Amino acid sequence: MSTSSSPSETSQSAPIDLRRVRHLFSQPALVRESEFMRREISNRMHERLALVKLAPQRVLDAGCGTGPDIYTLQQRFTEATVFGLDASAPMLSMAKEQRQSAQMSVNRLLKKWLPFTGSGDDLASGLICGDFAQLPLGQNTVDLVWSNLALHWHPQPDRVFAEWRRVLRVDGLLMFSCFGPDTFKELRNAFAGIDDGAHILPFVDMHDFGDMLVNAGFSTPVMDMETITVTYDTVEKLLADVRAWGGNPLATRGRGLLGRAAAARLRAALEATRRADGKLPLTFEIVYGHAFRPVPKTTGSGESIVRWDLGKNR
Repeated sequence: MSTSSSPSETSQSAPIDLRRVRHLFSQPALVRESEFMRREISNRMHERLALVKLAPQRVLDAGCGTGPDIYTLQQRFTEATVFGLDASAPMLSMAKEQRQSAQMSVNRLLKKWLPFTGSGDDLASGLICGDFAQLPLGQNTVDLVWSNLALHWHPQPDRVFAEWRRVLRVDGLLMFSCFGPDTFKELRNAFAGIDDGAHILPFVDMHDFGDMLVNAGFSTPVMDMETITVTYDTVEKLLADVRAWGGNPLATRGRGLLGRAAAARLRAALEATRRADGKLPLTFEIVYGHAFRPVPKTTGSGESIVRWDLGKNR
């Protein structure tokens, strides 16, 4: 995975440390605690996808983690080849193990009818470790790029969109979800009363994503958002889930732990947000987007392409 590009080269990016992101997602057991939200958003994305007429041959799940969306996409598009890509090798290793385990269970049920069921290497061949902005895929090779709650961890989303457009075939679909600016606002406000440090990632606004999609060459992007509130009984569980979501990947983050006094002020600020029902709220702003790769209007050398529909004159 390349990290040679500087976040400062992209006006809409946050100073995210990609090495830190890989480290934060190197413990699948810890990340699993936040999986409930990914499954919920995946279901909502599938509801949106059902409204689009699409029969893809090749599907890329960008940010696949341990692979649950690979399964749901394969269930929807049974004739398609579904690839998974993630920056975290440990997450992909677990995805491989889970796919092998699932296939072994199927093989045990069907061994009376299937003389050969394939090898573990065959099952894992669709899992790729790499960077969203430098995909190891050829141009015009994918019909659907799917990305569920992963894009916000990349420092250069505009370059990611350009790369996703590159691998999409003409009329191919990009569908993604990610966190918006109000995500973790309770925690952001609590930290604001302690110091001016960079404790929470400044998630990109929905409208900025729309502009990036247009600039990358996608046609008629559709963006929408919703707010989901998750409640907790204790501050400790709330903070544990935030860490499970990826914690703080900012290159500008403080390197030391909070002192005892600062930690007490943080806890008190969060406790002050308790609702009438006694629960602690944590807000998630979920941004959804989809767009198609259009038919090109110019050649690679910049010459205009004019298409004539001769059938209209008959």
